[in-house]
Amino acid sequence: MSSDSVDNNRRRFLTAATVVVGAVGTVAAAVPFVMSWSPSARAKAAGAPVKADISKLQPGQQIIVPWRGKPVWVVRRDAKALATLSKVVGDLRDPESEDSIQPKYAENEYRSIKPEYLIMVGICTHLGCSPLYQPTITADFQGGFFCPCHGSKFDFAGRVYTGVPAPTNMTIPPYYFINDGLILIGEDGVA
Repeated sequence: MSSDSVDNNRRRFLTAATVVVGAVGTVAAAVPFVMSWSPSARAKAAGAPVKADISKLQPGQQIIVPWRGKPVWVVRRDAKALATLSKVVGDLRDPESEDSIQPKYAENEYRSIKPEYLIMVGICTHLGCSPLYQPTITADFQGGFFCPCHGSKFDFAGRVYTGVPAPTNMTIPPYYFINDGLILIGEDGVA
């Protein structure tokens, strides 16, 4: 063997070894970086669906369930509240909820699966305040939700009135009834 052939073999071996070590190093450095793209267990739990027991909720009452760091209101509407929904349509900015966020099964007058129950994210669509539940029907206000920060008003289906700062109806999250007394918020299911 000549010294030129030995040097070429050695050069090829060193080049191949350098490429292999470089590739292994790149993979070793990339794995933690790629793994950082995955949400943590805490983040996954924060976005997970939550169950809410509504078995003891009486007509006219509201409970608040935390989901994804937001308050979700579960309101059991009574007959008077349901009767106001068709009466206020002419006073609403988006009565058909065409410009609002809600699942397909909530695209109705009640904005819910069952007319009796309203499940809604309790955050005003104006600046993110939390409106107050106003179950009392008066001559001035047909009841629903009132945001004291800037005066936005919403009916018992979370639809915004005209002439107030809030631009859209309140958000309806995905949900379904597990049974008559239990709902799962944050996931669509069989309605």
